[in-house]
Amino acid sequence: MTDFKPREPLTEQVARHLENQIAFGQLKSGERIYESTMARQLDVSHGSIREGLLLLEKRHLVQNIPRKGAFVTRLDAFFVRSLYEVMVLYLGHTGRKLVRAWQPADMDRLESLYTQMRDAHRRNDLTQFLDLGIEYTQASLAYADNHFIVSAIENLWPSAKRCAFVAFQQGGHDTLSDNLAYMRASIDAIRQRDETQLCRILEGYAQQQCVKVIACIEATETDYHASP
Repeated sequence: MTDFKPREPLTEQVARHLENQIAFGQLKSGERIYESTMARQLDVSHGSIREGLLLLEKRHLVQNIPRKGAFVTRLDAFFVRSLYEVMVLYLGHTGRKLVRAWQPADMDRLESLYTQMRDAHRRNDLTQFLDLGIEYTQASLAYADNHFIVSAIENLWPSAKRCAFVAFQQGGHDTLSDNLAYMRASIDAIRQRDETQLCRILEGYAQQQCVKVIACIEATETDYHASP
């Protein structure tokens, strides 16, 4: 994870910093986030931290509980299943539009991102791999033509990134290989304008990731309860 570097808008930078801490497990599931501590660590005002936490609540990473404070959203099996179920619905809908309308420049962009992700995979650079995955998703929304779906996906993606990191912990390098294979197959289906195949790939990938993430969560909970 990169160091915190204040740039405008400050609230978004605070949110992104905390988002990465949650996504990469530095802030744990269910952990309380203390405004005063974060304000001191980042050398920003309490107001900036509070506004950043409100953004993260919108992105499903934080729960702001009245009179109690802000807590990292609990990552459990119900949350994970719900996340992947809705992501498949949204991405399947926008993917079908992309299949019908893509132009050569769109495919060039997707192929370029695939090449960069393949290079990150070879270096075992998880952070860049996940960031490029975000760019790939954004590029695939070129023909979404639906403000609400695009907004929903953007707010869901931080949780998807968080789950992807958990899946990496469970499957290691093989998880990156699986993700890369999924990306290759999805690009080929888009190029062939095969809506059915693309939706099948999306559903299969989501199911596979969901199983990995839940297995990791359950294994972690088992280890926790078994420890003296």
